[in-house]
Amino acid sequence: MLCSWRVKLKLLLATVTLAVLLSWLYLFMGSFEYGRFLLLPPCLGEQPSRDMEREALASRVRRVEEENQQLRLQLSQVQGEGSDGSQQWGTSAEDGDTAAGERRNGTACLKQQTVHKCELLHVAIVCAGHNASRDVVTLVKSILFHRKNPLHFHFITDSVAHQILQTLFQSWMVPSVHVSFYNADDLKPEVSWIPNKHYSGIYGLMKLTLTKALPSSLSKVIVLDTDITFATDIAELWAVFGKFSDKQVIGLVENQSDWYLGNLWKNHKPWPALGRGFNTGVILLLLDRLRRLSWEQMWRLTAERELMSMLSTSLADQDIFNAVIKQDPALVYRLPCFWNVQLSDHTRSEQCYTEVSDLKVIHWNSPKKLRVKNKHVEFFRNLYLTFLEYDGNLLRRELFGCASLPSPPSNQLQQALEELDEDDPCYDFRRQHLVQHRIHLFFLQYEFLALPDPTDVTLVAQLSMDRLQMLEAICKHWAGPISLALYMSDAEAQQFLRYAQASEVLSARRNVAYHIVYKEGQFYPINLLRNVALANTQTPYVFLTDIDFLPMYGLYDYLRSSIQQLELPHRKAALIVPAFETLHYRLTFPKSKAELLSMLDMGSLYTFRYHVWPKGHAPTDYAKWRTATVPYRVAWQPDFEPYVVVRRDCPKYDQRFVGFGWNKVSHIMELDAQEYELLVLPNAFMIHMPHAPSFDISKFRLSAGYRGCLQTLREEFHQDLSRRITLGCKSQLCAGVRISVHGGAIQKRFRSERAFYTRACKDGRRAAQVAAPDGGQSHGFAGLGEEPPPSPGSTSLQLQEAAPPELGVVHQKHLENLGRLGRDRGSDTAPFSVSS
Repeated sequence: MLCSWRVKLKLLLATVTLAVLLSWLYLFMGSFEYGRFLLLPPCLGEQPSRDMEREALASRVRRVEEENQQLRLQLSQVQGEGSDGSQQWGTSAEDGDTAAGERRNGTACLKQQTVHKCELLHVAIVCAGHNASRDVVTLVKSILFHRKNPLHFHFITDSVAHQILQTLFQSWMVPSVHVSFYNADDLKPEVSWIPNKHYSGIYGLMKLTLTKALPSSLSKVIVLDTDITFATDIAELWAVFGKFSDKQVIGLVENQSDWYLGNLWKNHKPWPALGRGFNTGVILLLLDRLRRLSWEQMWRLTAERELMSMLSTSLADQDIFNAVIKQDPALVYRLPCFWNVQLSDHTRSEQCYTEVSDLKVIHWNSPKKLRVKNKHVEFFRNLYLTFLEYDGNLLRRELFGCASLPSPPSNQLQQALEELDEDDPCYDFRRQHLVQHRIHLFFLQYEFLALPDPTDVTLVAQLSMDRLQMLEAICKHWAGPISLALYMSDAEAQQFLRYAQASEVLSARRNVAYHIVYKEGQFYPINLLRNVALANTQTPYVFLTDIDFLPMYGLYDYLRSSIQQLELPHRKAALIVPAFETLHYRLTFPKSKAELLSMLDMGSLYTFRYHVWPKGHAPTDYAKWRTATVPYRVAWQPDFEPYVVVRRDCPKYDQRFVGFGWNKVSHIMELDAQEYELLVLPNAFMIHMPHAPSFDISKFRLSAGYRGCLQTLREEFHQDLSRRITLGCKSQLCAGVRISVHGGAIQKRFRSERAFYTRACKDGRRAAQVAAPDGGQSHGFAGLGEEPPPSPGSTSLQLQEAAPPELGVVHQKHLENLGRLGRDRGSDTAPFSVSS
């Protein structure tokens, strides 16, 4: 009997052993199908890739466990049949432990917290100043590159960062990304009482106030420093919230330097910390729990107590967070160190990773930033530079399967794009006009404070990478504020940054505003660039010029004095700065008007474009300018495109004109339509420096299609201007009056009214091709290809809609006169005719 039982036991043991071996062999061979061994890496719990592979392996592990459980059950039954009742399987306890360990290892991945694909993730960042606003863009790029979830960024900002980031995100238009801003000035009283030696200043303490700053409805948030780079999906970090115990409210990575150990130098006395302390570059905050714990009172009491002996913080909010955790260690959840690989000098960061795939978050927390010493710093630097120069336009991708909130600007843009006719020969021009360019305002430090000077003036220009060499020369010639729009790619913007920081001339100036408009599309958006530079000036007046011109020495002071002498604040005028050019790359720049005239007579200087486009500047009347000593008025003429000084609230440039052609002509036409006086300054000048032809002018010269589309855009602008001015006349004159102006002599009794009409709507007549007194010839612009009038010598304008008030103010007396004239003819709606 005993022998039979032993034989059965041996057979059962052999069966169990064979089953286990076959199961592991099956898994081992199956693993090759997925391209890797069964020797799985440690289940980090935060690996988002290979989900299907992991599920397949997990199901196999479950099947093996079920088979093992059945075998163990059979063994226990056999053991129960033994006469002595003792434990016959000497290794069964060990096996039980091993099996338990296998269950822990095998099911750990299955118990990982997962984030729903469309769950909204919240990220809070404190950002202040021009440099931090530039750094945070790289952080945002790295997050957007890896993300699979909708995101809501919460920025605690000063006024500078608010303006920069708000414009950036509005123009970026990334789907499923929401942005909220909170005024840091409102939070300063909460932390201003804390002395802080850290270079981040008062903004380095702002993270302590997040329970108060962020909405009370927000229950949890990831808090990041601006010098962070993500190497994985942020949803993996968000999933760690699910691992917090009931008492844990803060997730932090242990500090990887010896700072809080107090052994860096003699008499080094850091703030109290638990062990090595924790780094606050990456924080997980359960805001609802912190509010229930009275977090504000907790950190305040701790800070007050420690400041009695420490006097100030050395690492800003990090010191206070650590002091609170030292007092109550149960509050903290220890994040794995790969969630904050700290690249400062003398850290233990290399212990956080063994493979590149282990990296999650890189923290450039050394003041040296990219110059920090680290064994693998070259790899980290290349990863950072990848996102630094990455084209942000590529991050405008939809999250499929997730419903995103509708955005009115994006919806309008999409509708406008759908309305375009792809068979239109000018489709590319029309589509370029609708392109939404990313805009990064004040890319470099800008500290100019607009003085209460009613005559101050800013130089406004635009440029691309190939005109970068002009910046230093312009800064030497113009001492006043400058507003520049630069058309660049992300990589070119970083090249410009290095160029500007290395230049002694540019780095010394703090009153030059650089606004980056990122490249997109095939045409140079010249008028968009001008409008960006114009809109971000802070002085009452602007000097609208091009980057290829060098203003005369002292022009800034001369313009200010001219504005005052001509009483420009009380009149509507545009001051013309005469333009000249040289064909020599090396030029001894004239220091006065007398020197310029001498060089003009010698042939080393010329009036601008006299040999290729004389109509552009001929109305300046250079012959009169030679002897002029006081400003003189000139009349607008077709194709006139001078460089002018006007009020900052002047009309914007028409952005339908891209590339080469009619971009300035249309703007001067707008000024004339709005009755700006054109005054030529007698002692001002600017000189155009030679350069290679631009790509757009080459296309204009070589492509008949390009020139044809420009002609079409001209005509459309012509019609739009006519409509605006006509509606302006209607709103300023009288409703429902049909006005027609006939050629020939004018009846005396209508002479004053016609003169008024001419003054109020003169460009409306031009644009609408109102017949001139010369027998009915059109007043349209040369080369516009206008339609002929409907009848010889007469054109009627039907007035139907109200126009914007900025088109001018008409005196009530003239309204009454026109109304009376209409009534004299028998009806308020009868046409008012001025005829011979």
